[in-house]
Amino acid sequence: MRLFIAIQLDDKLKETAVNVQDTFRMMNVRGNFTPKENLHLTLAFIGDYSDPDEVLDAMESFSFSPFDITMDKVGCFDELWWTGFAESEELEALVRKLRRALADTGIPYDRKKFKPHVTVLRKPDYSKGRRISHIGIEPASMQVDRISLMQSTRGKNGMIYTEIGSVTAQ
Repeated sequence: MRLFIAIQLDDKLKETAVNVQDTFRMMNVRGNFTPKENLHLTLAFIGDYSDPDEVLDAMESFSFSPFDITMDKVGCFDELWWTGFAESEELEALVRKLRRALADTGIPYDRKKFKPHVTVLRKPDYSKGRRISHIGIEPASMQVDRISLMQSTRGKNGMIYTEIGSVTAQ
């Protein structure tokens, strides 16, 4: 089973990300837009792992307090456009605790440096539009009060993300 741990976005942040997608569409940029229901902030990508209960146990092995995050920028990694977040010591601390708990339990995860972002567009096609170098964004915030263990499965129309458990802030 393909797993990852994420913050699920509230409606306000999802709308902010969708507005960025709409900007691309208005500029006639095509590509693989992330469906609104799949927009999330990945904290740790685990990949194929057969024991979700073990992952949930690791997630429950530490606590965190509620905190706010602010989506305030748009950027790209090669052929992937994203919305990003203002620097947050609380978010960074949460990711460190989470990844330490996974490592202490022997659960493998992608150890790339954490760069908080929400993927909005993959493989942009500028052939009918113009290449974009910058998109503005109206900052939006939400309170993080839980993290979710998600399962990713491939459906006939793309990826389907299903929450299989969560841990609430204390």
